[in-house]
Amino acid sequence: MLNLPAFRAAAVQSSSVFLDPAATVDKAVSLIHEAARNGAALVAFPEVFVAGYPYWSWITDPVSGSPWFDRLLRASILVPGPEIDALCSAARAAGVHVVIGVNERSPVSLGTIFNTMVFIGPDGTVLGKHRKLVPTWAEKLTWAPGDGSSLRIYDTAIGPLGGLACGENTNTLARFALMAQGELVHVASYISLPVAPADYDMAEAIKVRAMAHSFEGKLFTVVSCSTVSEEIISAMETLVPDVRPRLQRRNSAFSGIIGPDGRVVGEPLIDDEGIVYADIDLGKCIQPKQMHDIVGHYNRFDVFDLRVNRKPLGPVSFTGDKPFEADAHSTPDEPGGERLTQP
Repeated sequence: MLNLPAFRAAAVQSSSVFLDPAATVDKAVSLIHEAARNGAALVAFPEVFVAGYPYWSWITDPVSGSPWFDRLLRASILVPGPEIDALCSAARAAGVHVVIGVNERSPVSLGTIFNTMVFIGPDGTVLGKHRKLVPTWAEKLTWAPGDGSSLRIYDTAIGPLGGLACGENTNTLARFALMAQGELVHVASYISLPVAPADYDMAEAIKVRAMAHSFEGKLFTVVSCSTVSEEIISAMETLVPDVRPRLQRRNSAFSGIIGPDGRVVGEPLIDDEGIVYADIDLGKCIQPKQMHDIVGHYNRFDVFDLRVNRKPLGPVSFTGDKPFEADAHSTPDEPGGERLTQP
């Protein structure tokens, strides 16, 4: 008899302690325990929650923003590292799964940062990490692109778990690569982006992307988005004095849980800080898949052939050894790409 998990998920909508990784980790630990006390088995945090988003890249020129890149690099963390150890200890003490976004410093370069999602199990072990494949628009001034080694799902007690960061949730092939591995619980981490074009409704855009992924894959999506704190606004005013109205624009953050029918489960949060809770029953994924199972009977794998290169990329490879930087990866090295099709 097939038994599918049912559990409570928590999506955190909050801001970092800006460019302070130690204080932000302390805040995350507190939120992990709060969510656990309210029955959560999964706690999802926003994109680059540790410890902040490079808003300067959207509001000024690259030369003026360069000193802030320096500050962000100094506030970025290693994975694994002491900040991750603290988060793992909190996950183990609370007995919950944690997915959290961090600014990950390259272990071999002082000029490279990755936008990384870290997946932690309830026993405090790091399940893996995912580096954002393509930084979005102005973000290319800050983050390096990830590689396919982390494009995978994790077999957990709450079901097959995967995730993507912010704009890459619009990447159809990346999303399909996760679904094709059996993903049933998807974490989508976002930042509040009130500095987007004036006619762009960020909160609605986040919701639409999550609804599309859930409906296409007949799975649950947990959306966690950051907020823009007074601390962040004050910091950016030292760079662009008249930026406050832009950073205070409403409808810029959405957090919530989306069901396999593409509809919101429970009450989402728009703009305000808090934690969204919803009960997830993976058994509800079965009947929708009878209609559209795009990684099964509702596809033509003789017509479509998706190949994913999972080889970790590093600055140098030594004969008979794996890429140098891959020593810091928590995902296994593979010699080549994996073909995501039916046998």
